Amino acid sequence: MSLLNFMQWLETTPPSVAFHESIWSFPIVESVHVLGLCLFLGMAVLTDLRLMGIALKRVPVSEVMNRLLPWTWAGAVIMVVSGVVLFLNTPVRYYTNIFLRVKFVMLPLAVVNAWVFHSGIYRKVAKWDQQVPTPKFARFAGAISLVLWSGIVIAGRMIAYNWFDKR
Repeated sequence: MSLLNFMQWLETTPPSVAFHESIWSFPIVESVHVLGLCLFLGMAVLTDLRLMGIALKRVPVSEVMNRLLPWTWAGAVIMVVSGVVLFLNTPVRYYTNIFLRVKFVMLPLAVVNAWVFHSGIYRKVAKWDQQVPTPKFARFAGAISLVLWSGIVIAGRMIAYNWFDKR
């Protein structure tokens, strides 16, 4: 079974059909998705700006992380769950959408960037916790995060305006 065949099957399942045919489901779930994005992105941007030495300069990086990371995770969970549900609306249309594909390339890159940061230089945060500017790698990780998440948001928004869509 090809991926396209799977999307065609998924689109005919009762949850997908019910979601697509509902008047209120899509706007409600999309609103939840956007609120999750706001929560996640707000916390991620503050963290990235601290790593880059632009904001919260007097607050130790570890304190910023300890206070904001739980909220960042909450926003991420809301985004992922609501995003999966949104995909049920029209799986075949989304599967062929170039902007969704761009988003799905940037998402793992953003996750890898965060993983490399947390498993790398952040393990030695005690040495540079209050340092401004932060070490070059921390600044780089924050900048890459901002670029990737900006791209993800733009691609996500463009999904609705795909002028390549033939449907």
